[in-house]
Amino acid sequence: MSLKHAILGFLNYKSMTGYQLKQRFDKSVRYFWNASLSQIYPTLSQLKEDGLLTLEVKYQDSSPNAKIYHITDKGREELRNWLIEPLEPQPHRSAFLIKIFFGANIDQNLIISQLNQRLELAESNLAKYQQIRNEITENHSLKNSFTLFESLTVDYGIKSMEAVIAWYRESIEKIESLKRKEM
Repeated sequence: MSLKHAILGFLNYKSMTGYQLKQRFDKSVRYFWNASLSQIYPTLSQLKEDGLLTLEVKYQDSSPNAKIYHITDKGREELRNWLIEPLEPQPHRSAFLIKIFFGANIDQNLIISQLNQRLELAESNLAKYQQIRNEITENHSLKNSFTLFESLTVDYGIKSMEAVIAWYRESIEKIESLKRKEM
């Protein structure tokens, strides 16, 4: 996925400034797609240059002028084409799993410690995802298509974290069981 398509997706729902886009990223998709302002602004400029967005400058006396970006018909077409195009599966790479793979080369307590650290992080992330899910449920009707699809991504995060947490716990138990057998 490109940042370009995420920006077009957000602007397809509502025209925004670059700063508002950053806030929207942070409140919704940051757990699986992060973007910084230093990435957003050049991408907005390129999208405008490509005719996918227009720019409206809202002049303000008390604060800097607001640059509001609007998606064009060409931008909607680009977004739609990207949405219907199949994506190739992304290869999964994990330095942490390489460490686990070669874990027999170090003290098992060190591996257990790393697994416990990751377990705590995963439990924290799960709690965040569940809170986001609760906020979506409380604040919006899931009959709204945007909210429904937004909630599907949160559900994916919850299910993924539940699976990861189960794997960490099982892995810790297996290593501890091996340690008991070796004693």
